[in-house]
Amino acid sequence: MREETKKVEAEAGVTQGGRRPTGVTPAAGAIAGGLAPGQRWSAARKREVVLRMLRGEPIEALSRELGIEIYRLEKWREKALSGIDSALKERENDLVQAELSAAMRRIGELTMQNELLWQRVRKPGPLAKRRSSK
Repeated sequence: MREETKKVEAEAGVTQGGRRPTGVTPAAGAIAGGLAPGQRWSAARKREVVLRMLRGEPIEALSRELGIEIYRLEKWREKALSGIDSALKERENDLVQAELSAAMRRIGELTMQNELLWQRVRKPGPLAKRRSSK
């Protein structure tokens, strides 16, 4: 009977003398919405978890349900909020930025033309610099 208990514990992911910080075994975490062993969290799944936190679900409950440490959930939330902040700071149809971009493009074109002309002048040929014979 003792051997059967060890087999069941091994299949469920229970380690002898240790416990998970969330109080959920890996098998139970996979059933309740966590990932199966070897899977990674996609951006879409992380977004859903962060949205649940922003809606007011307790972070401790999410940690237990998903089998993820609280500090990691907090990091995801902070990254999401900073992404929202940067997205809201961007200006759409900013006239000054459009003019600056056009000016930078024109400067790039003129610089390229200037470099090409200098290369052409340095080569012997019709536009090459010549010494005067006087």
